[in-house]
Amino acid sequence: QVQLVESGGGLVQSGGSLRLSCAASGRFFSYYAMGWYRQAPGKQRELVARILSGGSTNYADSVKGRFTISRDNAKNTVYLQMNSLKPEDTAVYFCYLQPTAWGSNYWGQGTQVTVSS
Repeated sequence: QVQLVESGGGLVQSGGSLRLSCAASGRFFSYYAMGWYRQAPGKQRELVARILSGGSTNYADSVKGRFTISRDNAKNTVYLQMNSLKPEDTAVYFCYLQPTAWGSNYWGQGTQVTVSS
């Protein structure tokens, strides 16, 4: 079993920054990908950013150039640095860990990010 604990959400003004953290623990030795989804009210959950085991990263077009995903392997922690935040970034952000390319994801509990205009 894998546990994911997120932190770092909150309320910020438009143009501001936040950094989300996701610490993984439990029974795993490696993973295929870790990253972040978000879900805004009335909308589907969407992939924001992910980092693969080899270090490559992918971003949603809407956050490219503003968000940066990184990791600390020693701490089994993934970070999402969010700059130049916009009101449309308001959502619950969920950390996930995909153990294998074909495996089901583990999910964190979610953290609220609210960007005021």
